Amino acid sequence: MALYRAGPNDGIAWITGASTGIGRALALHLARTGYTVAATARAEDNLASITHDADDLKGRIFTFPCDVMSEAGMERTVAAIEKTLGPIVLAVFNAGTYLPVRGDRLETTNIVRSYQINVFGTVNGLVPVTDRMRARGFGQIAVMGSVTSFFGMPSAAAYGSTKAALNNMVEGLRFDFEKMNIRTQMINPGFVATPLTDKTTFRMPALLSAEEAAARIATGLERGGYEIAFPRRLVWPLKFLRLFPKPVVFAVMNLLTGWKARAVGPRKKPPAPAGRPHCHGLEGGAGGVKPRSRTGGTAR
Repeated sequence: MALYRAGPNDGIAWITGASTGIGRALALHLARTGYTVAATARAEDNLASITHDADDLKGRIFTFPCDVMSEAGMERTVAAIEKTLGPIVLAVFNAGTYLPVRGDRLETTNIVRSYQINVFGTVNGLVPVTDRMRARGFGQIAVMGSVTSFFGMPSAAAYGSTKAALNNMVEGLRFDFEKMNIRTQMINPGFVATPLTDKTTFRMPALLSAEEAAARIATGLERGGYEIAFPRRLVWPLKFLRLFPKPVVFAVMNLLTGWKARAVGPRKKPPAPAGRPHCHGLEGGAGGVKPRSRTGGTAR
């Protein structure tokens, strides 16, 4: 039996991160082809206007605001969509953020938040929707990655590594999902003009509009191939570049982005002391740390 591929007459398409950028453009594109779309995002104001934009389209868009970082909230959202509209047959986990991370101003905040939104925000929706698709015996799931997952790029240490994690995770899940007749796909677009790319501080070759990206994603969803990667003029050279030694990769990245010519940024101010630190497994006062002995007690 052929692996399931969703169609507009089968049920609902659910898109996260649907208030702006690629998610919004994709929601409108799918509604144009006849899908009933459940659109989820945290920003209710931006999300509300999307229903009006779909008034004259073949399909319809309904909004279900939710913060993807809420595990319980995403579970409730999936339940509400299916109770109100019908079964989710196509889920596109698009919600994500790009927070610049630079080695000359390294801090934990942007890294942690990137993983909370991009990776765990995806997982929070993936789990409940997979449970329901398995019970029905079919479904299609697509996860938004990026060409930045191919290798490290300037200021994208957090963003790129979250997308690499998603690529690896979906590849691992695919083996079991296919047994449950759930088609999985990874979307690895190049640079797309969205509110996220407005934050980038380097050159972005082969930049596409959100509408162009949405059209290519929709085509890929319909065809059903595992990876939806575009534009080819950027993706193929980048994939070819992965065959070369790392020094070559670093040189090409510096050339493409112009990063090597940039000056090192100013040092950030060190954080103010926050009281006496406590490290598990170590004991000691202001005079130093007392290591533990091999027998498990504190060395004297």
